[in-house]
Amino acid sequence: MAKDAYHESVVRGLEKEGWVITDDPLRLPFGRDIVLVDLGASRTIAAERGEERIAIEIKSFSNPSLIHDFHAALGQYLNYHLVMKRNDPSRKLFLAVPVETYQKFLERDLARESIAEYNVAILVYNATSEVIVEWR
Repeated sequence: MAKDAYHESVVRGLEKEGWVITDDPLRLPFGRDIVLVDLGASRTIAAERGEERIAIEIKSFSNPSLIHDFHAALGQYLNYHLVMKRNDPSRKLFLAVPVETYQKFLERDLARESIAEYNVAILVYNATSEVIVEWR
């Protein structure tokens, strides 16, 4: 499986926030198929609440057509969400996008309304500084 160009930047950003990468990639079986989400991570939250677990699908949106990249990312996210709902419902799925893409494209009407309609959790990252800018 080819890793996204910003894979390591997102890993370092998560680690800076106290996340431990548990799976790279996260393998999820579904019938005769195996789905590979880019990352699985966890971190301990307040002692009485235990552990928080997430899955991250990283996208760079590096093709000339941002709308094409968005369609592909949304379809992949929805499929992964379905698989996780059945196999790992305690883990929350996030779509990781570069801050530039978020500001330039994902705040536009079609993307914004699609994200709201399908309840897509977004992680905005800065690949240069290797930080997580925002969790949405």
